[in-house]
Amino acid sequence: MIATYGFQATMTALPGKGDEVVELLLSGLKDGNPAASEYCVVYLVSRSTSDPDVVHITEGWTSEEDHHRVFAGEAAQAMVARFAELLAKESEYADYVPVHGKAAF
Repeated sequence: MIATYGFQATMTALPGKGDEVVELLLSGLKDGNPAASEYCVVYLVSRSTSDPDVVHITEGWTSEEDHHRVFAGEAAQAMVARFAELLAKESEYADYVPVHGKAAF
């Protein structure tokens, strides 16, 4: 599948909550959660090397409509609600479309 919609978000956790933000984002890969959807073709969680409470996520979706539909679901909304308890400020977003790359984990 090809991504036609994507974004990168930078999340700043409350002091000492960076690990919890990472764990929450990675839980999105489990069955029934947003990143496990066939419509999510890129899902990369990264951390700042200089601040453990700054977390980045890169997502690529088959379409903007697919992304919005998946995130309207119960599992996604539960994740979003949990972020409110962990973040020090609003996430910063940059919209883009992933075109090619490589990942080996």
